[in-house]
Parts: sequence; structure tokens; C-alpha cells
Amino acid sequence: MMERSFLTIAAGENNDAIRALSAPARLEMLKLLCAKGPMNINDIARALSLPQSTVATGIQILEDARLVDSQLTKARKGNQKICSAIYSEILISFEESAAQRANNIIEVEMPVGLYTSCDVHAPCGLCSTESVIGPLDVPDYFLDPQRMQAGLVWFGRGYVEYKFPNNAKVLNKDIRAIEFSLELSSEVPGTNPDWPSDITLWVNGMAIGTWTSPGDYGDKRGAFTPAWWKLEGSQYGMMKTWRISTRGTFIDGIAASNVTLSDLALAQHSSIRLRVGIAENAGHTGGVNIFGRGFGNHGRDIIMRLHV
Repeated sequence: MMERSFLTIAAGENNDAIRALSAPARLEMLKLLCAKGPMNINDIARALSLPQSTVATGIQILEDARLVDSQLTKARKGNQKICSAIYSEILISFEESAAQRANNIIEVEMPVGLYTSCDVHAPCGLCSTESVIGPLDVPDYFLDPQRMQAGLVWFGRGYVEYKFPNNAKVLNKDIRAIEFSLELSSEVPGTNPDWPSDITLWVNGMAIGTWTSPGDYGDKRGAFTPAWWKLEGSQYGMMKTWRISTRGTFIDGIAASNVTLSDLALAQHSSIRLRVGIAENAGHTGGVNIFGRGFGNHGRDIIMRLHV
């Protein structure tokens, strides 16, 4: 049995390999070499009951596609070609290639402290990677210019709202889907892993979906959380992704609401407003921690991806 090795072919990017795999006889040659190991042309022809000329031509095509490796070795009469399969598994992928995906995604990362409006209630506060910003539990301080340095934002009730640029409109491209990814947890004085909170996202004023955070975590230090930040404070959350497409809204791939792209009227606006908070009618009002760059387990700010 050959050592397992894998090849993924993006449809349309490796036509030689796909063409080589299009003939049943060549597929049988590859299956045989994977099962039996290196073989010469005569042995392959005998095992598959095929003419030697057919095998020789097929092996040459597989070599040209870099699916088979052949070496000339000495035999009793002259030389012989010993053939080996290079890969034990070959996958043809019909997904977009990494390069295509990069060209079709517009990504913006918004600092967690760069919200444009807010209405928050204690317990609340802001923290940079260097220190706590301003006094704690004073909602009026949330609009201080120092908020732009924040890597951690927390509040018990209310919301913060961010304004993202609609770069798809600038580039005159249609949006096929929009995603928001951010690290979140509940908020309670101290920490409590069993403190549910219904955290809702709104886009352009429309509630798109609610995720119930299980708790506020302080059992261990977040991977990016500064060493000076006390363990009794919120350490990390869960990275959650809201995705809105023509089919509806999904949170980590699970249906969350029937809100679709057309409901958001993105093409009509030069900016995209994202609100994060606790709805007034929430069943669990357990607060919010938003972890940004320099905090939590992911060390990222709020990410918006426009799929165009």
C-alpha cells in the first residue's frame, strides 16, 4: 500500500490532469498502482488485460499530467519502465480558488472602539491594550475620543453602532452576500460561564438575527488578552459570523432569520450601519463584551466581508 498523498484540482485550472482522468482505462491504471505499488508496463497490461501499446500511451499521458512517476531500470533484456502513482487520492473541487475568492471578497476590519453612536448602560467600560480608558460604569464616557484606542468594549444593556464603507457601491459591484464576524461574550461583574445573553445584530436599522451567548468567561487568560488585565475580568468570547444572502440570515451556518439582502437595500446607501446590542424585548439581558485587536482568543476587530 502506497503512502497516502493528496491532490486537489480546482476545476478549470489543471486541464491536463482532468483530461488524463477522463479515460476509464487510465483510471484503472492509477487504481492498480495505488493498490499494488510500482509496476512495469508489461505487468500493468497483464493485470488489466490491456494491450501494451494502450498501457504505454496511457502511462505517458498520466506522466505528462504529473499523476504518475516513471523510472527506467535495468531488466534481463535491456531497460524497463517502472511506474508509480504519485497520489493516493485526487479531488476535483468546483469551489472558487483562493485567488478567485480574494478577488470576489471586499473585507473591512473595524476597530471595536470606532462606533459612531451608542446607548449603553452599566456595567460598562472601555479598555485599550495599555490601560482602562476613563472611569468604569459611566455611559457618558463612551463618546470620548479615546474610545478609538479600545480593544475591549462592554456594557450591560443597550447598543453600539458602527458605520462601514459600502465599497461595493464605490466599485459598482453587486453584493451577493454580506458577513460580519466578531468575538463576543456576555457581560457580568466579575465573570460567570453560566450567564446567558441574547446578543442581536442590526444592519441598516433592521434586526438580522440573535445569538444567545452562554456566559462571560474568565477561567483562563485569553490568547491575546494583555497580562496586566485581571483574570477576574472578561478574558475571551466566541467568534460568531452572521451571513446575509438571498436565502436569509445565518449564524455560523444555522438559519437565524428570514432577512435577505433585498431587505437591507445596500445598493441605496454609501455606508453600512452595524449595530451590536441587547434588544429591549430580549429574553436574556446578560450584557455584551466585544473583543477586538489585542484581546480575546482571536485578536481581530469586527470584520465585514462583502461577497461580490
